[in-house]
Amino acid sequence: MALPQAPDVDAKLEEAFNTIPLFMQSLPEDESNNETITALQSLAYEGTPDGELGPASLTTSNACRLKSSRRTEIAQNFKEQGNEYYKGRRWREALGFYTQGVDAKPTDPALQEALLCNRAACNIELKNYGSVLRDCSKAITLNPKASKAYYRSGLALFALDRQDEVLDVCDRCLAFDSDNVSVRTLREKAVAKLEAKAERERERQEQKRKEQEEQRLLKAAFAERNLIEMPNPDGSANPYAPHFDPEDPSKSTLIIPVFFLYPQYAISDVIPEFVEDTPFSLHISSMFPPQVPPPEWDKKSEYVDGQLLVYAMTRGKRLLKVGNKKTLKDVCIAVKAKAGEPKDGLELKDGCLTFVVLPKGDVEKNWIDEFKRERGW
Repeated sequence: MALPQAPDVDAKLEEAFNTIPLFMQSLPEDESNNETITALQSLAYEGTPDGELGPASLTTSNACRLKSSRRTEIAQNFKEQGNEYYKGRRWREALGFYTQGVDAKPTDPALQEALLCNRAACNIELKNYGSVLRDCSKAITLNPKASKAYYRSGLALFALDRQDEVLDVCDRCLAFDSDNVSVRTLREKAVAKLEAKAERERERQEQKRKEQEEQRLLKAAFAERNLIEMPNPDGSANPYAPHFDPEDPSKSTLIIPVFFLYPQYAISDVIPEFVEDTPFSLHISSMFPPQVPPPEWDKKSEYVDGQLLVYAMTRGKRLLKVGNKKTLKDVCIAVKAKAGEPKDGLELKDGCLTFVVLPKGDVEKNWIDEFKRERGW
């Protein structure tokens, strides 16, 4: 015989507690005549101190069920909490409260405007400028004379360096709020920034014009000196470049990087700034003075001033011996092709000229013979 089942005490207790407002597992969504339930519903909608809603989170459907005054009350509460966090410079928390206030859908246009403008103020601090512009646009739609919305739009546009738009926003605001000091100050800053930008552009254009003129004069100087440019197809890696002597305001003196090749040892030296009216002997004597030990690579101590010869090679494969007293410009003029012959000159490879330096005697003779063989002479 089956024994009678004992009543489920826990279930009965749970059912009983669920009729008491303070112990309810969830609050009814509809309005109630019970004052305790109404108070708990109010607390649920007011949210927690850190900005999150309580267990009965506010949703669009819940907000729509509330009376107009109730939605406004909830939104006002969120606004005040946001203001407190904003004063404490806790921008993200303040933004959260303002957002909940907006989501409460208050029917008071002034409150809607304030929430949007306040949220924009937080987003300015957080550098969310797109959000600032969206909220300010909504605020201006609600109130075409919302000075704060115009001002904060201007701040965002200023930060985005859209100064022409800053002027437009400020002018629209000043048309109805001419005494707004903040907007006037912002407009002055935008004007100053535009003027500075225009000045930088003028300087850039002037620098560009000077560089173009410099290049035009350089090309004319190259042609006059029978220099044939041979640019590097992969782009120049040369830190040196031909230029006019800065001490010559007439721009008639060139300074050109020059390589001295020593084919006997497959080595070279560079003279970064060879002033064209300087004789080759000045560089040779300073590089290979007889009273000092020879360079490490000069195994036979042959490279000594007074025992060296300089050769220039032209584009047309001509070989010219350079006298020690000759200047660089003298050599450039001397390599000009004779009348009726193809154009010739020195190759300016990647902005540099190259000359061969050899010791007198067998080394010189052997190199010249090899040069002629390679060219089929």
